[in-house]
Amino acid sequence: MNRDVDDRLLWPVEWLGSTQGDLRDLPAAVQDFFGYALYLAQTGDKHFSTKPLKRFSGAGVLEVVHQQDKSAYRAVYTVRFTEAVYVLHVFQKKSKSGIATPAEEMRVVEARLKEALRRHQEQKEHP
Repeated sequence: MNRDVDDRLLWPVEWLGSTQGDLRDLPAAVQDFFGYALYLAQTGDKHFSTKPLKRFSGAGVLEVVHQQDKSAYRAVYTVRFTEAVYVLHVFQKKSKSGIATPAEEMRVVEARLKEALRRHQEQKEHP
């Protein structure tokens, strides 16, 4: 997945919806953890806690999972498009149904992935 870039040529991050504010609302240690994971994505690398999001197999949608103080936090992004790393969703997992991502959170990811696709198509049409 390496994008053949160096530290001076990072892929930009595009924050969709409320993702940037949502990240800022999380504890500082979680912000740092997700920030480093997104930095690695910008360089074409992948953080050790990053895995493909199951319902989006093959679509380049990745999930970073972090546990802190008995709470689970998730950041979801896509590297599917060539112009940027799109941050699709950042949230604290509140479901009691195991490790699965709750349906309402998946709907947010789906809607924002559509928005990322729309932005990607606009970029191609109007570079």
